[in-house]
Amino acid sequence: LRAKMSISQYNGSAIIAMAGKNCVGIAADRRLGIRNMTKACDFKKVFQVNNDILVGFSGLATDLQTLEHRLRMRCNMYKLREERDISVEAFGNLVASMQYEKRFGYYFVEPVIAGLRADGTPYLMSSDIIGAQCFKDDFVVAGDTAETLFGMCESVYRPDLEAEDLFEVLSQCLLSGVDRDCLAGWGATVWIMTKDGVRETHLKGRMD
Repeated sequence: LRAKMSISQYNGSAIIAMAGKNCVGIAADRRLGIRNMTKACDFKKVFQVNNDILVGFSGLATDLQTLEHRLRMRCNMYKLREERDISVEAFGNLVASMQYEKRFGYYFVEPVIAGLRADGTPYLMSSDIIGAQCFKDDFVVAGDTAETLFGMCESVYRPDLEAEDLFEVLSQCLLSGVDRDCLAGWGATVWIMTKDGVRETHLKGRMD
């Protein structure tokens, strides 16, 4: 029997979000492919919404871009109406409700949200393609490599990591995970968010 590929795996992706001590991080691979054919190795999958929110998307690249643009428009409208930035909790609910609106014609996207609450504590959320939310206090993963990423994170993660240690753990988990999957990888981007700001770092990975 010929194995069938899920449409969510069509372009390939791998994303991890992880919580530290008053900081969060999110890492994603940079590959854009059409099944086993690689088209680009600089595709953006993680976006900064404001100073407190990072969101990453795994799944179909066209739906990823559509949902990101619509979320940015909704956040801009919220800021105009409320005269303040949207909170990370409200943003998580916004993402889930937008996905549920399309439950009969999905966005083939699984979002991963990492941010800081008003009191500085980490917030992690992921959802499936119809917006069923999953809240964690350690790490969440999404993409084709989810099983491998889970294994790496469970082996390496420790609670209350400082920002620099969180960066190291995130980087090693993602790079080791995508080495075992031909549909993801080809470099990575790691974002670390603290109360002092956001840092984005590009990593080199295997290109084979």
